[in-house]
Amino acid sequence: MQNAGGSSLTYAEVGATRGEMPEGYHQFRLRRRIGRGRELFERAGAEILAYRMQKGTRIFREASTAVAEPGTVLTVRLGVGPVGIIAPCQVVYVLDEPDRRGFAYGTLPGHPESGEELFAVEYDCADDSVYGVVVAFSRPGTWYTRLGGPVVRVVQRIVAGWYIGTLPTA
Repeated sequence: MQNAGGSSLTYAEVGATRGEMPEGYHQFRLRRRIGRGRELFERAGAEILAYRMQKGTRIFREASTAVAEPGTVLTVRLGVGPVGIIAPCQVVYVLDEPDRRGFAYGTLPGHPESGEELFAVEYDCADDSVYGVVVAFSRPGTWYTRLGGPVVRVVQRIVAGWYIGTLPTA
């Protein structure tokens, strides 16, 4: 898959966060209840599509569209304090289902990881619950993420919790 600038995604399994995740990658899924009600689901879904999770964790740099859509190129800053890198990503699909909203982006050349991440909200009509969801698969894309090994994985899980923590609650 090519982005507007002609760069390719750094992995072949585009869209795999929709269902069965590929072998050979670190995989995780975090699903946390954020509240109740269809109104919360609608509001949280709109905010996710406007990059609320990335903006709320202060990693968002810029995006080629105001709202996530397939082909959008965005950059995030990964790091702590003055030490960080700019990591390019591309939106590979958008979820706009009756009970699921969100988007997934994949890594572009220059990102320290190779893989895909889904940011979504789900509505459970059985009990009116709303859940924030982060699903990802990745593997090191650089020598320093390979060197970081388990520490990088722990940081990814912590940040996934922060992403969900940025969503509205009720």
